Parts: sequence; structure tokens; C-alpha cells
Amino acid sequence: MKESGAHAVKMEGGREVCESVSRILSAGVPVMGHLGLTPQSIYKFGTYVVRAKEEEEANRLVEDAKLLEDTGCFAIVLEKIPAILATKVAASVKVPIIGIGAGNGVDGQVLVIHDMLGINKDFNPRFLRRYADLYEIIRSSTQQYINDVKSKDFPSDKEQY
Repeated sequence: MKESGAHAVKMEGGREVCESVSRILSAGVPVMGHLGLTPQSIYKFGTYVVRAKEEEEANRLVEDAKLLEDTGCFAIVLEKIPAILATKVAASVKVPIIGIGAGNGVDGQVLVIHDMLGINKDFNPRFLRRYADLYEIIRSSTQQYINDVKSKDFPSDKEQY
């Protein structure tokens, strides 16, 4: 944490990670939980579909949020779950709930910066609002750089020592 400048770690999962969360907390490292769609564990589910649409999985998610809170997580991310469920989770725990594709009934929101700035064009979920189209700026700038290097226009005399 000292070398990276991180202030915490994020753990994906519920009851199955509580023991690990406890051990990390006992080492003095704050932990944020993450439920719903868990992108670092995507191969476990095999798809990026909305999670916890069925009652059984939804009930388990609420229980897991309470377990993560009881274990000591300082906050929980809820990703790509029904908005009604996210609102229910937020009302059932005291720790902040941060949503990404979980509606506006939570305590805060997060978007991946590469997605919101339009750097990544391959990811287009409903919850993503693009605030810029940097993909095209980066693509055209990179192509101009390549052209300038190939034509020996870069570096110019003023850009050399």
C-alpha cells in the first residue's frame, strides 16, 4: 500500500471471502466489498449479464452485504444489479453503498474512467454515460505521430538537443 499509494483493497464476493477480508483487516488494511457483477471473477459466471434478478440470488446478495459489513468492510460496491435491489441493500446496511449500474438509490456512483471518457469503445452497457470521445483523439494523434516519425518530421530541429 505504501509503494502504490493505495488506501484500501477491494474484495469481490460475499460469504466466500469473509475469512480473507478478516485476515486482511487484521493486518491493518481497509477493505471495500464488491457484490453483483464481479468483473475480476467473470470466468466464474461466464457472462456480463445483470446479476441478482432472481429472488434467491437477490436474497443472498442482501445477506452477503450484511456479512461484509459485519466482517468490517468500510463500504460496498454493487455492480450491475436491479436498482430496486440496490436501494434495498443500501437501506439494510450502515456502510456506504457505491453503485455502478445499480441505479440511483445508493450512496454514491462510480464509472471506470476509460469508459466514461470514451477511451474504450468495446464496452457499452446501459449504465455507461460517455462524457467524451477520447478514443478518436488518441487514435488520430497516434496516427499523426507515426506519420511524423516515418516522414522524419519528428523530432524537428527544435525538438532535439
